[in-house]
Amino acid sequence: MSDILNIGDFLEPVSRAIISEDTGYKDGQIGKKIAVYETALPDLTNVDLVLVGCPEIRGSWQLLPEKHAPDAIRQQFYALYQWHSDIRMADMGNIISGATLTDTYAALKTVVAELTAIGKTVVILGGSHDLTLAQYQAYASTGTIIEATVVDALIDLGMDTPNRSENFLMEMLTGEPNFIRHYNHIGFQSYYVHPHMLETMDKLRFDCFRVGHVRENIEEMEPVIRSSKLFSFDISAIAHAYAPANRVSPNGFTGEEACLLMRYAGLSPHVNTIGIYGYMPHNDHENLTARQISQMLWYLVDGRSRGLREASLEQRDAFNEYHMAFAEVETIFLQSKKTGRWWMQLPDKQFIACSYRDYLVASSNEIPERWLRAQERG
Repeated sequence: MSDILNIGDFLEPVSRAIISEDTGYKDGQIGKKIAVYETALPDLTNVDLVLVGCPEIRGSWQLLPEKHAPDAIRQQFYALYQWHSDIRMADMGNIISGATLTDTYAALKTVVAELTAIGKTVVILGGSHDLTLAQYQAYASTGTIIEATVVDALIDLGMDTPNRSENFLMEMLTGEPNFIRHYNHIGFQSYYVHPHMLETMDKLRFDCFRVGHVRENIEEMEPVIRSSKLFSFDISAIAHAYAPANRVSPNGFTGEEACLLMRYAGLSPHVNTIGIYGYMPHNDHENLTARQISQMLWYLVDGRSRGLREASLEQRDAFNEYHMAFAEVETIFLQSKKTGRWWMQLPDKQFIACSYRDYLVASSNEIPERWLRAQERG
């Protein structure tokens, strides 16, 4: 076993028998295949994805203690069938809640940092959305500069609230020293966001995408997510009809759209921490939200499996190459022959993720907005 054994002090095991309600699992089900921390930490040598539960909610407005959210998700996820034998998974159990909220942040940060340091992709089962701060601190603790993407109906920059789940982005985006190169916010609902907040985000060259805009062209979010390392999903972004535990808004993404965004996260070669937050089992109905989250996890694994087929940009034979000029700027577009995804070249010869729509815009001798925004950010 590797040096990550020292994270065991921060984790408590889970029981496969309790999660399965003593019924066990059939051949092919995830619960039969996943390596689980029951009595000893699993060997992670050949593992790709690592689950870590963190039921901490003291940063939210919830008054009821909620210790079982990760296990409720596990119960549904373990029952699904694993179609992707090339992706190996392990479950490291749950973060032990600290004496204070800050202690829990520190424990989660340490566990995530240790796991990513040995090349693992970490999936955090929350817990309230402010745990994204600890997810970010795992990068900050090693001085790693990142691009981050958050999916949420709200933009948690509240100035007049004591709840960390409503203001954690302030520290994450403006704290010094800062390790956020770029921030994307997907799925905000306009009526919950002050216009001045969006103006501030735009001045910082951060990109915010309204839920209606995303739903019209959801495939445009794939290159947005592709460049990120940190991916955080608050279930408030999912419409109540698809996630009954969401008590923030009746509107939002459909269940299928939420799964598609998670697949995009899995497809990314850069995303190595994924957090799913805001699930409160006592608000759920017939475990439908837990089922929704479990299927999102399944699509994350599906995306990771598909992403393994992608060639590196240096393997030019694996790409269709298109040379063109728009607005007197010469550039190159690359399209993967394996996955169909697109990249475009900036004046500094670096390639950034883009979409087929960007290619069409450039073909019309117009400058793609994604290209402009990348130039503005330098």
